[in-house]
Amino acid sequence: MKVLVTVKRVIDYNVKVRVKADHSDVDLANVKMAMNPFCEIAVEAAIRLKEAGIATEVVAVSVGSASCQEQLRTALALGADRAIQIDTPDNPESLEVAKLLAALIQAEQPSLVITGKQAIDTDNNQTGQMLAALLDWPQATFASAISLSGEQLEVTREVDGGLQTLSLSLPALVTTDLRLNEPRYASLPNIMKAKKKPLEVKTPAELGVSLKAHTRLIKVEAPAERQAGIKVDSVEALVDKLRNQARVI
Repeated sequence: MKVLVTVKRVIDYNVKVRVKADHSDVDLANVKMAMNPFCEIAVEAAIRLKEAGIATEVVAVSVGSASCQEQLRTALALGADRAIQIDTPDNPESLEVAKLLAALIQAEQPSLVITGKQAIDTDNNQTGQMLAALLDWPQATFASAISLSGEQLEVTREVDGGLQTLSLSLPALVTTDLRLNEPRYASLPNIMKAKKKPLEVKTPAELGVSLKAHTRLIKVEAPAERQAGIKVDSVEALVDKLRNQARVI
């Protein structure tokens, strides 16, 4: 069984994001970049399926400029067998990413596609659902557990009332949530081996997809700074402010 897993290059979650002076976008100059955390979980899920003898091949895919090859090499070091970069300008829209992935999937014919539920830069939470719709595949979003029995995939997801378990026929698409697994770290020997693993570059034209922007970024602003709190002299003063200003009592 072939598993295709998606990878996105984002600003490292430990970095404080800066906005450009002209508010045109986020400043990426000299900023540490990393694999999207939810994509790390997706890669780990795919590798565990291979280690369990369920998957025979894990293919990592990223959409973006050549810089995203760094994250694809990381996926290869973690255990993916080969990687594919779909060469586009940085930050393509979710729908365009879904169309490109759908065209690639038609060529690769994987039995299972695993994506992160969202990227921490745009937080759109759209690509997985759009991709499943384009492929007309069953989908299970926000997976916290995955198991496979024959051609049936069982996915557990957390909902407001508890846990929901879905049974999907393959081929299928799954988006990962935080509690699905704990991603591993790439060892130095595997990082060296990843340099020799195949990484193919494809263009939208080769996939028969033409890119078209449907939205336009108007302005980016940093969130307002949190106002400092105040100190009170007594419990009575605190209760008075809670009652008359905060109105929580």
